[in-house]
Amino acid sequence: MKLLNQTLWYVSISTLGIVSIWAVIFYFNMLQEIKSSIDEGLENSKRIIIQNAQEDSTILSKKYFDESFFTISSITRSEALSFHDTYQDTVIYMQDADDQAPEPEPVRLLTTAFEIDGKYYQLHVANSMVEEDDLIKELLWDVIWLYLVLLVSMIVIHNLVLKKLWKPFYQLLHQLKKFRLGKTKDLPHVSTQTKEFLDLQQAVNTLLQHSISTFEQQKEFIGNASHELQTPLAMLTGKLELLLEKESLQAEDAEKVSEIFQIIQRLIKLNKSLLLLSKIENKQFLDNQEVSINQACHQILEEFEEIAAVKQIEISLEELGEVKVSMDPNLAITVLSNLLKNAISHNQPRGRILIKIHPDRLIISNSGISQPLAEELIFHRFHKSESTASGTGLGLAIVKAICKLYSFEIEYRYAEDLHHFELRFF
Repeated sequence: MKLLNQTLWYVSISTLGIVSIWAVIFYFNMLQEIKSSIDEGLENSKRIIIQNAQEDSTILSKKYFDESFFTISSITRSEALSFHDTYQDTVIYMQDADDQAPEPEPVRLLTTAFEIDGKYYQLHVANSMVEEDDLIKELLWDVIWLYLVLLVSMIVIHNLVLKKLWKPFYQLLHQLKKFRLGKTKDLPHVSTQTKEFLDLQQAVNTLLQHSISTFEQQKEFIGNASHELQTPLAMLTGKLELLLEKESLQAEDAEKVSEIFQIIQRLIKLNKSLLLLSKIENKQFLDNQEVSINQACHQILEEFEEIAAVKQIEISLEELGEVKVSMDPNLAITVLSNLLKNAISHNQPRGRILIKIHPDRLIISNSGISQPLAEELIFHRFHKSESTASGTGLGLAIVKAICKLYSFEIEYRYAEDLHHFELRFF
């Protein structure tokens, strides 16, 4: 979830909580005010009724509620003396002129006692709360509409104000996503007066400058290492070749020189593989183009055709779709070459290799030892299976590094007496 949306979410929840608490307090305060107002009216009605009863004794015989909303009944002196005025919410059944039968009606009821000419009476005075209930409902809807208006207002403010406020941040983030070591020349820069964004920009640029410096040093080291190692190894190889060509060299000495020559050749391969791996991890291969995996497979098969024939390995290619990916062509060739070389090197005489190209993945399966390899180790550097001692042990590590560079997925599994390497592009 984006930062702006998170801000809106938290503000909305907080506002809902505040408005809800305020609504409850407002509701009870308004209800208390309404009841206090009604109670004052009931108190005034009580005084008027008692005053009228002193002048008109027929009022004392009113035993039921009608449009006058009061009743009077006789009580004893002891009951009257112990009586206190009480106010309560209740319901009484009343029949208006337009009602066919008595209907319940919410009222506020005052119960009191009074004395006239030595006789004691109990007085019930009611005041209808129908309008007040309608008022409370109206207030509740007002609160709901208030929250909705606040929510809409916050969304508008979010889109107009907060977006503008956070614009420098997203501009800086966008430039960081597009920044590439060794490719992008200018450091990210945004125009803003906000101190926090300026501090963030300065901190990011400081880190980038340090990364650029480290990257350039690594590139220089790789270049120097490539030159300094390859040159003496090439010179040593040339001298050994000249030594092997001498007729005066004894057979035993020639065999030892040949062993040294093979060791040097392995050193050359190891040096090239390590340099390639370093360049991949430093992302020095970024000449991305649209590469056809199908065409690259055909090219690799032509290069390894003779080697496979020597080991009598049958290679079959099944194309179930065409795969095109955006990547450096040289790295595409390297991935396929290393996978096929691995399938040939770890195969058995008269073995087989099956290559399947799906619309979204490539699977290379080969026969070999009749047991699964260590899945957690096969993509590690310098790891070799027990079946062979040849190779640098970096082929699959290079494949894994290239897959990581382009967010591909490489997976190994053993099934149906075959070792399967599945490369998923999407």
